[in-house]
Order: sequence, then C-alpha cells, then structure tokens
Amino acid sequence: MTVLILTTGTHGDIAPFIGLGRRLRESGYPVAIATYAAFAEQVRASGAEFRRLTGDPSRLGVAEQGRLKKPGPGDTLRAGRWLKNIAQHVEELSGDLVAAARQGADLLLCCGLTTFHGYHLAKALGIPSMGLALQPLHPTGDFPPPIGTPSLGRRANRALGQLMFTTGLTPWRSSPRFCRELGVPALTTAQTLRRTARERWPVHYGFSPTVVRRPADWRPGIEVVGYWWPYEPPGWQPPQELVDFLDAGPEPVRVGLGSGGDPRDRAEISALLATALRKAGVRGIVQSGWAGLEVTGDDILTLGDVPHRWLFPRTAAVVHHVGAGTTGAGLRAGVPAVTLPTFGDAPFWARRLVALGASPGYLPLNKADPDQLARLIRAAVDRPGYRTRSRQLAATLAAEDGAGRTVATVQRLLDPPRPHRPTTIDLGARTPEADREAPGG
Repeated sequence: MTVLILTTGTHGDIAPFIGLGRRLRESGYPVAIATYAAFAEQVRASGAEFRRLTGDPSRLGVAEQGRLKKPGPGDTLRAGRWLKNIAQHVEELSGDLVAAARQGADLLLCCGLTTFHGYHLAKALGIPSMGLALQPLHPTGDFPPPIGTPSLGRRANRALGQLMFTTGLTPWRSSPRFCRELGVPALTTAQTLRRTARERWPVHYGFSPTVVRRPADWRPGIEVVGYWWPYEPPGWQPPQELVDFLDAGPEPVRVGLGSGGDPRDRAEISALLATALRKAGVRGIVQSGWAGLEVTGDDILTLGDVPHRWLFPRTAAVVHHVGAGTTGAGLRAGVPAVTLPTFGDAPFWARRLVALGASPGYLPLNKADPDQLARLIRAAVDRPGYRTRSRQLAATLAAEDGAGRTVATVQRLLDPPRPHRPTTIDLGARTPEADREAPGG
C-alpha cells in the first residue's frame, strides 16, 4: 500500500515530510515522495521513492520577499507579484502531480502549495487522502492568519482567515481548471475549504500543541499533533574545523537565515551580523544559507549546511529567520532564540517564541541594526530565564511523537485494506462525483 507524499517549498518545508516518510516506512508502508529534483538525494537517502515535480525551490521568490528594503507601498506590490507567481507555479505542477499518482498510490498525503490539488486528485483516483501543514492556516479567532499580521481580536482574526480562503490568498489554492481536467467538481478555494469541512477531511499540523494550542473553534478532523522531525542519515560527522572551533572556547551563538536571505544583500547582511556579534562580545558560527553569507572576524566561523539536531544544542543561543522547521529545531535543542523575521509566517513564529519565554525579542530583518541585535543576543545569553524556559520546552517536545500520531491516522485510513486497482486517470472521463457543486459549496 503505497503512501504518496506531495510536497513543495524550500528545504525547511520539505525536510519534515521526508522525516515523516521515514517513519511510515519503518511502520511497513512503501513511501514515495513527489517533490523537486533538488531534494531527490535526501528523499532517496531516507529510503523513499523519489518522484519528480518540475521547479527550483530557490526560484520561488522567497528570498526576494525577504530583501533588505525599507517598508512601504512596494511591499504590497511585491507580495502580490509573489502570490501570482506561486499560483502560476502550482498550475504548472498539475501535470506532474497526475504523473506522480499514475506511478502508483493508495493514499495521498497533501502538503504545501499543492494541498488542495492533492485533495482533488485523490477524489479522482477514488483513494483516501489527508492534509499536512507546518503553519496554522485554518481560520480561527485565537490568532490571525500567519501572514505577519498582529492579532486583531477574535472576530477580526477569524474573518481575515476566511477572507484569505475566499480570495484565494492562501498557500492552499484550489483550481477549477484542474478539477475539470480530473473530472471532479470544479471548486474554488473557498468551496474546497467548505467541502473538506463537511467531510471532516483529516488535517494534521506538524508543530507542538505546547507551541500553538489547538483552537477550540477548529472543526473536527483538524489536529495539532507535534513536530515531524527531519530524517538524519546515520554516520554523519561534523567537519574538523567545526569541532576545533567549538573546542576552542565558550559556547558560540549560531547565526543563519536559511532561505530567508537574498544573495544581492549578502554584503550588507554579513556586515550587520559581524558587527552585532562583535558588539555582543560572543563567538559566532554563521551558516551561509541561500544568501551566501560570508562573515569574518575574530572568533567567527562561517560554514555551510550542518544538521540543526547536531549543532544547536552546542550553542549558547540561535539567531535565525524563524522558518517553521528552524523554530522547532531551536525549541528541540533547548536553547534561546533571537529572530530576524522576513515575511509570511516568520513574524507569527517570532511572536510565539517571545510569548513562550524562549526568546528576548525579534527584529524584522529589513529594520535590524547591529546595536539592537547585539542587545538581544546578550539578553539571550546572559539571562538564565530564557535558557531555563527553553530547556523546559525541549523536555515537553521530547515526550511528544507527532509522526507517530500521523502514522496512526494513516493506518486508520488504509484499514480495512482497499482492493487493488490501477492508479491511472483518464482526464477525458468523468467520475460519479463530476456533477458540479453549487457555488455556495
């Protein structure tokens, strides 16, 4: 019974689902992951089958949205262009999604930008599916959508979340054209949201309920299960220069922006970080990331990829771009965080870390100055309350098993065993569901 995971995004978006796929394999399920070629090696290393989706994650426009530009009217225009490009990209993936399913699938796990496309594809195939997400996207009064907006009160928070689905301004987009090609009801994003609610379509959110409690106004079927941790190949060894640097002095502060920086800002960001580390009087390990950061100075080491699981616990604090995966990794390591959010869900996670007591504060990257950043770094390192609280949170997360809860739901969806059938789609045929759903859902 093959479980097919459909997932898109940057490394931080993909890695948790590769880890989940590994847990499914350990539970006896053949797993295939359809994603970009850039992640093929990581998928195969986990033991899953790789199925290719067209695209380059470095060209999704994520870095462009996080550029060092002064806030202003241009922000809205850039965000609009980014959303338009994302919508076009998802449409371009339609054929690849069908091709991936044709290679065999008994259950679809629908993630990232293709969540609703995967839902409709499963309908056409006549197989079960469920949604997986790293950010809390369903409308709720507890907090606003994770798009950088501060809380507006319960009614406004929920209304804004509903508006995003109504207007299609959400990572989960439905395509009536794709539906028609599959021969299923041609639903808009808002109609798909309503239909999944009526069906109680299962959706799991892969973060800890300690970090974001499940809102009481979410419908049945939506669960906050805990983090899905990335797969870690056995036998990884750190480079000797890193080991020597760690042994040469007190715990350093790790700094990195992952996919949140832009190479065109490399020099400016590198200078900002170098000055902040010097003013804070701490040793620093800087990870170059997509921006290609090059930070030099006394007691500073710049290097490339190192597993968060290995590096973070060996640091005094972590400075990061507040991606969902990096946020979880910092909490898992039990070290305080100072954050430099850019756009999207980053401000949401930055506020959560402060509210949890694991961070002294955050600075939007395009407003950060070295003096402010240095003060926050010193607070994270010097004030024991942040370290104590971070360790408490890490202990809580260690007792959770998000992947295990999702595996249990997969088992329920595939039990009793379904009769074998070829997973091919005739785009010219219509299914029994093909009568168009009324506009009101």
